[in-house]
Amino acid sequence: MFGSKSGILIFNRYKMKHLIYILFPVLLVSLSVKAQSRIDRKAVVDRHKVVTTKTNPQSPAQVGNGEFAFGVDITGLQTFVPFNTMAQWSWHSFPLPEGMSEKDYRQIPINTYGRQVDYDLPNPDQPELSAWLAANPHRFNLGRIGLKLLLSDGTEAGPDDIRNAVQETDLWKGIITSRFELDGIPVVVRTACHPDLDMIGVEVKSDLIRKGRLSVFINFPYADRNQGAAYVGVYDQPEKHHSSIKKQTGQSVRISREMDGTHYSAILRWKSPAQFSPVAQENPHYFELRPSDTDKLDFTCLFTQEEEGTSLDENVFEASIRAWERFWNSGAAIDLSESSDPRWKELERRIVLSQYVMRVNEAGSLPPQESGLLNNGWYGRFHFEMIWWHGVHYALWDRWDLLDKSLHVYQDFLPTSRERARKQGYKGARWPKCTAGFDRDWPHIIHATLLWQQPHPIYFAELDYRLHPTPETLEKWRDVVFETADFMADFVHYDKQKNRYVLGPPVFVVSENTDPMQTVNPAFELGYWRFGLRVAQTWRKRMSLPVEKKWKDVEDKLSPLPVKDGVYTTYEDIPDMWTKYTFEHPALIGTSGMLPGDGVDRDVFVHTLDKVSAVWNFNHVWGWDFPMLAMAAARNGKPALALDYLLHSSPNFQFDEHGLATGGPFPYFPSNGALLTAIAMMAGGWDDSTGDFPGFPKDGSWIVKAEGFVSMP
Repeated sequence: MFGSKSGILIFNRYKMKHLIYILFPVLLVSLSVKAQSRIDRKAVVDRHKVVTTKTNPQSPAQVGNGEFAFGVDITGLQTFVPFNTMAQWSWHSFPLPEGMSEKDYRQIPINTYGRQVDYDLPNPDQPELSAWLAANPHRFNLGRIGLKLLLSDGTEAGPDDIRNAVQETDLWKGIITSRFELDGIPVVVRTACHPDLDMIGVEVKSDLIRKGRLSVFINFPYADRNQGAAYVGVYDQPEKHHSSIKKQTGQSVRISREMDGTHYSAILRWKSPAQFSPVAQENPHYFELRPSDTDKLDFTCLFTQEEEGTSLDENVFEASIRAWERFWNSGAAIDLSESSDPRWKELERRIVLSQYVMRVNEAGSLPPQESGLLNNGWYGRFHFEMIWWHGVHYALWDRWDLLDKSLHVYQDFLPTSRERARKQGYKGARWPKCTAGFDRDWPHIIHATLLWQQPHPIYFAELDYRLHPTPETLEKWRDVVFETADFMADFVHYDKQKNRYVLGPPVFVVSENTDPMQTVNPAFELGYWRFGLRVAQTWRKRMSLPVEKKWKDVEDKLSPLPVKDGVYTTYEDIPDMWTKYTFEHPALIGTSGMLPGDGVDRDVFVHTLDKVSAVWNFNHVWGWDFPMLAMAAARNGKPALALDYLLHSSPNFQFDEHGLATGGPFPYFPSNGALLTAIAMMAGGWDDSTGDFPGFPKDGSWIVKAEGFVSMP
């Protein structure tokens, strides 16, 4: 596999010539296949099957395809816990404040080296409109599907009536099997998601069905104003939305949904004899599917925005098995089972489960939000700065297609990013911070002045080119790379007195815990600026274009990374660095780990890493900080420390039974993505690394089998 790295085969995509790329793909593939035979991928995945005996009320088992996800409780559906059903397209807006429009919003100027620059900040003269822009649109819950279970006396069963519950998530197949008993009568529920449709398939087997004591309900909530709730939607405002049966046959029904200006449908199909109908007049959004004369109920439910059409009469379970087997057999793999360090199994569990939950929640047509498709953190919107931690692992695990499908946002957002820069008086394109497919940032000081998302598209373009070194790739990213660099070169301020370019103010650093009006020359941002401008020049060379003089001048004269007392600091002349600011992201160590070290002095950096390791408050950081620290340790000759960080005891970097991670509002998928990125780097290496698996100790405690990893810049 071109660009893979194993104990037998090491290729660096970046260093290979186009001629080799063209002439030897067959040889490379054959060698890769031979290397890959060393790992029994199914065995690795199967030893981490998730088996639970009760519902974790914050952590559902999930099925999904990256565009759509469905969370379930111990019954295999949403019977007792209102877990969420979410899709990439499920967006809703509450009505605007009366008499207002989006265009009425007025930006707020910030003095920037004697010039007034307009930013998207909450306008104190427009509090209602500013708040509306922050909260709308937001993602919503498509609907709740569960079992209605009756006790022998006809009363409805509750969670305490369930006995002998066991639920298994088969990761290799993407199927959840749930077994339990009610009044001694067994129930088996199988749940899967179609790989290409927003559709679940469900199989229920039980004598309770024949006895009339088991049916299926679907209930539709109204949109929720609470962005942090584990359960999205409200069920006590029936008058604010509409649910109606649009079309019904003997074995299918289409339910039409309307919430303010949002329209969609739920289409159910079933095979067994059954009746579908609304249940109660007081709740017009609650429906039941009641089977009869059978002990088995198979049904599918498709959620769609399409006005016409119906769900495919396809076996969802077979489709799920095929898709998940393709996924697990694609890209890279790692096996740690021969290690003597007893922590190997927990680390491997985290790796396997992270791949599953990321594929379910974060492999869609838009960059993911922090909690994926599980709940509604940040109103369901993605963060441009966090795309890196959510997605880089896909490239390094040689699953580029799962990242590439969302990177169109850079081309899509290029016109508005140009306009943002132009209105502020800068050249090029300035990327937003927190938005969604509607391409509008919400007003906030952090969102307005954060900078570290700016070089990201250059990094992604470089990953793409290393994987696909073709003229087509160069052309695909040309405008994005060049206009990103144009802004970066124009944004910095030239200090004539010291003959240098300075970065900020205003700038909110990665840690978001300093005063943006006082912050100048932040370490991580300076390192990333150097990387971005250097790589952008490389792209000009690849395209036979002359050196861009302004980029070169800025790169040559950019302020050095700030140093005090022999260690790097978060920004230049920060007061009380090691007493007041040792919390939140220790991004200063990201300059050589996450990044390749542009502008970094190796000795100073190692001292800085040691200092951070000794004094930082690791109970007050975010989940992706630990893999970032691990990457810094690995790149700088401390592989044992890298493993310690990946298995750190902090409550902010733990992985529950389903693989859902802490580290921010729960769940926090950047923790999962960062773990996979760090593992890929440690196993697959980086540009100037040597030997196999350079991020793992060589003392015999860790025996690594790995294949298919792509080396990191």
